Amino acid sequence: MASFPSGVSIITAVDDARTPRGMTCSALCSVTVAPPTLLVGMRAASSTLRAVMQSGVFAVNLLHARGRKTAELFASGTPERFRLTAWRFPEGHGGPQLTEAAHTVADCRVTHTVSVGEQRVVFGEVFCITELAEPEPLLYGLRRYGSWPGT
Repeated sequence: MASFPSGVSIITAVDDARTPRGMTCSALCSVTVAPPTLLVGMRAASSTLRAVMQSGVFAVNLLHARGRKTAELFASGTPERFRLTAWRFPEGHGGPQLTEAAHTVADCRVTHTVSVGEQRVVFGEVFCITELAEPEPLLYGLRRYGSWPGT
């Protein structure tokens, strides 16, 4: 699958203690337009998944081409990741919005989950979309980051 490029996103949520959680995710796809539903794959042991399951909501931050450092930061597991990046959490949204790294944020409600091996597949119905910048998607494939030619 390394030879199959995908867009890069960061899934964010807050846990019961209102602590922000987040993880880089390339296992994301659109399931249906009506109702608008996304599918994300997360490690079963992830603190982000735990926060998603506790709150029942999450945000999918679609990263732009200049968001590579943030993607790497959230993939590293560094506990300081929310101190090292710009974010906001507007009332009534699914999770923190990464204001400098994302071009679009989709806020979702958990509608269904399925365990597969060491992963949990989470289906989320989109209830809000926030556009933050022009969409210049960050891509990941062949074990490296890239972007569309000309961006």
